[in-house]
Amino acid sequence: MLQGHQTWVYPNKPTILAAATVGGPFEAEGPLAEDFDILHGDLWVGQPTYEKAEKKMLEEACEMAIHKAELQKGDIQFFLSGDLMNQIITSSFTARTLGVPYLGLFGACSSSMESLALGSLLIDSKSAHYVACGASSHNATVEKQFRYPTEYGSQKPPTAQWTVTGAGVAVLSSQGKGPKVIAATIGRVVDMGISDPFNMGAAMAPAAVDTIQAHLRDLRISPSDYDLIVTGDLGRVGHTIAVDLLKKHEIDIPEEIFTDCGLLIYREDQPVMAGGSGCGCSATVTYGHILNRMKNGELKKVLIVATGALLSPLSFQQNESIPCIAHAVAIEYDQDVD
Repeated sequence: MLQGHQTWVYPNKPTILAAATVGGPFEAEGPLAEDFDILHGDLWVGQPTYEKAEKKMLEEACEMAIHKAELQKGDIQFFLSGDLMNQIITSSFTARTLGVPYLGLFGACSSSMESLALGSLLIDSKSAHYVACGASSHNATVEKQFRYPTEYGSQKPPTAQWTVTGAGVAVLSSQGKGPKVIAATIGRVVDMGISDPFNMGAAMAPAAVDTIQAHLRDLRISPSDYDLIVTGDLGRVGHTIAVDLLKKHEIDIPEEIFTDCGLLIYREDQPVMAGGSGCGCSATVTYGHILNRMKNGELKKVLIVATGALLSPLSFQQNESIPCIAHAVAIEYDQDVD
């Protein structure tokens, strides 16, 4: 099952039975609006605080994904999830609502693929029959915790990114029809000494390239084996750096198959600086837009490389640099086999 140094290959190919995505008002104005199951008209989502709003969105994504899989909450044997709040309270409080065994994860914005990789491991090893994997973020909660409250109206540099208000959840099964998870490469922590929290793309790009390189090396494949390779939330700055680093390592990924969730989720004329970010970025784009393209027959095999900046408000205040990580998951959907 372990192939190479850091890649798992799943011989039983866990099935993504269903997935659901929830977004906020800014996401509703983006080009992927039709790929969301639920879109909210404001950041409050009918809740008294932004933190409770984020929890509500993750709960909705869980409920919708489980419903689409034609299951009940009690059928889910494990819930794996992560977010950006201190002590991952969004995921933990959602697990309280679900009432199922729970594994809380923190990989920053890489948490979506971290949960999918580990959930697939549980299914493939027959440690579970049904697993829910999720991640979420909220623009107002993240800005308040990591940078400045939105109400301050502080000016951001062009390298900054807009945190996605969204939640995405997938339900995995040991059987059934749907896209299959075939492999996952667990990333290493990479720190190139960048300490600017307004330049996450530059900080995370080396980690994304390191994981892509490891994935191709471990499986002895080339980028052409995939119809699409998508990084998590590098944005314009990080994506450009990643392209340059890949060329330096002599890894040629054609421009038409290499993109970034942070570039896809918003229009170019939306005021998002360098693009989207947050746990909800790769979660909603993958579980909404990309899976829909696979189900429509546009894509057969994709590699999602979710990236995460592992800083905290305290580490930033103590002038620490930003360690980063990226986890890659390969998904395949052959409708002829189904």
